Amino acid sequence: MQLSKRLCAVASLVPQGCRLADVGTDHGYVPIWLVRQGRIPSAIAMDVREGPLERAREHIRAAQLTGYIEARLSDGLSALAPGEADCVLLAGMGGPLMARILKEAEEKWDSIGVYVFQPQSDLGQFRRFLDAAGFRMTAEDMVEEDGKYYPMMRAVRGGAGYRNEREIDFLFGRGLLEGRHPVLRSLLERERTAYEEIVQKLRRQGGQEARTAELTAYLDRIKEAEGCYEM
Repeated sequence: MQLSKRLCAVASLVPQGCRLADVGTDHGYVPIWLVRQGRIPSAIAMDVREGPLERAREHIRAAQLTGYIEARLSDGLSALAPGEADCVLLAGMGGPLMARILKEAEEKWDSIGVYVFQPQSDLGQFRRFLDAAGFRMTAEDMVEEDGKYYPMMRAVRGGAGYRNEREIDFLFGRGLLEGRHPVLRSLLERERTAYEEIVQKLRRQGGQEARTAELTAYLDRIKEAEGCYEM
C-alpha cells in the first residue's frame, strides 16, 4: 500500500508503539500502513458513516489485519472508552469539526497521551482552541501535494510542549516558523503575491475600505512570518 504524501506525513507523526484511534478513518489506510510497518501494535478505525467504515473493513480484511485493527462506528470519540488508545488521529476534516469532536469528548482528554491533527481549514482558530484547552504542540509539519498545502501537528495534554503566542504562531504555526519549514515558506510566498494583487485591485476600485484594511492586515502578518526566515 502506497500512502499519499499527505497521509504519509500524518502517519509519521504517530508515535512508535502506541495504540491508535483513527477518527474519521475513511478507507482505513493510515492504521493499515502503520501496523504493516510495525510502528503500532493495534488500532481502532472509527467513522461516523457506515459506508466508509465498510470500505475500511474490506481493506483491513484484504490486508489480513482483522486481529490488529478494529473498525468501529462512532460519532467522533463517542465510542472510544477511556484507556483504549494512547494516540488519537484526526485528519482530513475542518478545524471547527475537530474542535467540536474534542469538546464533546472532554472527559477523555487526559486518558489519551498524544494527539495528531491535520485540519483542512480555520488553522488559526483551531490552534487558539488547542492552546485555550491546555494542549501543547510537540511537533509540526507541512507538505504540498497537487498544489495544495497541508499543515499538521502533534500535541499532548499539559506542559510537555510549546504554546503558540504571537498572531503569526496561530496563523502559521510556531514550530513551522521556528524550524523555517521550506513548505511553509513556499506557501507564504504564494499567499503574499496573491494578497498583494487583491489589495492593489481593491485600492484601484475604491469604496471597499473595510475589506482592504482586513486584507492588508493579513498581508502584514504574512510579511512578518516571512521575516522569521531572515533571522
